[in-house]
Formats: sequence, structure tokens, C-alpha cells
Amino acid sequence: MTADAAHRTANARIMMTGSGAPETRLVSCRDPRPVPGRGKVVVQVEAAGVSYAEVQMLRRLHPFPPRFPFVPGYDLVGRIVAAGSDVTRWRVGDRVAAMPRHGAWQEYVETSAKTLAAVPEHLDAAVAVALVTNGVTSHEMLHRLAALGPGDTALVHGASGGVGTLLTQLAVHHGVRVLGTASPAKHDAVRALGAEPLDYRTPDLPSAVRELVPGGVQAVFDHIGGRGLDAGWAMLADGGTLVSFDSSVAGYRPGQWFRPHVPALRRTAVRWAARTFKLTSGRRQCMYYVKPGAGFDAALAALFRLVDEGVLSPRIAARHPLDDAAGAVRALLDGTTVGKHVLIP
Repeated sequence: MTADAAHRTANARIMMTGSGAPETRLVSCRDPRPVPGRGKVVVQVEAAGVSYAEVQMLRRLHPFPPRFPFVPGYDLVGRIVAAGSDVTRWRVGDRVAAMPRHGAWQEYVETSAKTLAAVPEHLDAAVAVALVTNGVTSHEMLHRLAALGPGDTALVHGASGGVGTLLTQLAVHHGVRVLGTASPAKHDAVRALGAEPLDYRTPDLPSAVRELVPGGVQAVFDHIGGRGLDAGWAMLADGGTLVSFDSSVAGYRPGQWFRPHVPALRRTAVRWAARTFKLTSGRRQCMYYVKPGAGFDAALAALFRLVDEGVLSPRIAARHPLDDAAGAVRALLDGTTVGKHVLIP
């Protein structure tokens, strides 16, 4: 086989080889291009997202992590280049989004045809992939779990992040007053989204929120977990909703893969029981975990329309080449940027 032919049949990928620093544990390699099995397709990746899920996996602090070594990458946008048997809905050439949870950080990805969603031809790939996990999470939490509308007030933790920027824009578009936590250096960016910024390090954040909204907020969206959920609960108005959609892994030792998420599960269960006995003034706490399905597809299609209408503008922090995956993760860890980091194979 000639060098040119070998290159055409090769697949560049990023492997996570173990727990540690991204600079040493994210390794570039080349393997044969995958061939689709029954019910699967091969997608040539145009853009893949970088998220805190990869940070958690790198520290062995993600629930139900794959075994090392593996290809990370939670979500992707690309084009089908091969289809296996029993694939009837999709054809070669279709532009699609997928959320395999790991495996997206490569040029060609074999994935199930059942979990694909259509992507408009004209949409920028980085913008589209920013909507796959982060956008659907924001849409579902705002509309399905919290059911907020005009005149309501919400607190969005991490309003400058991948989920936070989209959730804030969506809420503001629907007439919701948003208080958004972020570091002071990002307050101007939070204001530009239409929110009122708060320093997440404020010593008594519930009191600061109550000064702005004496009756409490209708919803708190929390990606911190732990005791942060107690602060969020204290901010809620009667009948309000606290949504937990992730947990911070700060302070946990590598390998304690499920422990960061136990406090959120425990608090959710206790407050569910208390609400059952009408002891919470109508307040409730719930957890959100994004998953494929009809609701996912409908939410993603709605988000694409909002981008076309100019309502939604996903913030792309940076576009990194695939072999700079370590740099993308490091930028995410440094916390100095606003929006979504994206890999472009």
C-alpha cells in the first residue's frame, strides 16, 4: 500500500491512556478507519465537543467511566461516509449529530444509527456541536424541568460556561430574569448575555440573592453539587425548582469515581420524600442527565431554529486542531475563557 493510500484509510484519534495531566495522558495516534457493523454508521467528524466530562474521566471521577485506554469525546457533528446493514433512516452523505459519551475525538467514528439527529447543511459545525449536549441540556432544564416563563427569575451557576451561556440566552429570550454566577473577570460577558452577574465566591450567596429577589427565585440551575445544593435550596421561592445537572470533582482523589455525585443523589432523595409529605412549601429538587431519544431530537431541532432566527448565539471559546486536545482540556481547566471549546479534526 502506498503512503497516500495508507493515509486515506487511516483514522487519527486521541487516546486517554490513564489518569493524570492532559499533556501526558492524551496521546495522538493513527489506526485503521472503522467499518460499520449492523445498525451502525461511520461518521466523518467535522467538530467534536470538549467538556467537563472529559476532565472527570481524566481524573477517574466520572460515573461509570470506560476503561483506559479509550477515545474520549462526548459529542460530535459530522457526515455519514458508510452505513452498515439494517440502517434504513440514514444515507451516506447525511449530516448528523451524535452523542456517544466517549469516542468522538477522532476523524472517523462508528456509532449507532438509532441515536443520530439531523443537522442543517448551512450550520457551522462548531456552533452545531455546541448545541448537542450543552444546548439540549439547557433547553430541557428550562422548559421541561423548571417550566419557566415571562416574569420568573432564575439563578444560573456558571453562566459563562458551555451550558450556562446557552441556558442564560434561552431564559432571557423567554422573558426570565437571570442572575448568573461567574468570576468577576467574566461579569461583562455575563451582562452581554442579558443576565445580572454575581461572584460565585460571595460568602453568603443566598443572602445576596435574597437582597435582589426577596421572595426567592423560581429556579436554580446547579452544576456544583454537594453543599452548593443547600445554598441553592435556600434561594428558592415557594414552589421553586432546584435542578442539579453535574457535580464538582474538586477535592476528590482520583479514582473516587462515584463519590462526587452521591451528595446530589442523597439530597434529591431526601427532598423528594419531604415534598411528598408537603414539607417543602412546594419546592422540589431534581437531577438532569441528557440522553438520546425523541425529546432530544425535538429540543435539538428547536435550538437549530433559534440559531437561524438570531435568538441563540453559541459562544465558541476556541477551535482546536484534534492533536491539540490536551491544550483544549487545559484551557477548560484554567477557566479563563467563555463558552465551548471545540476540536476540529
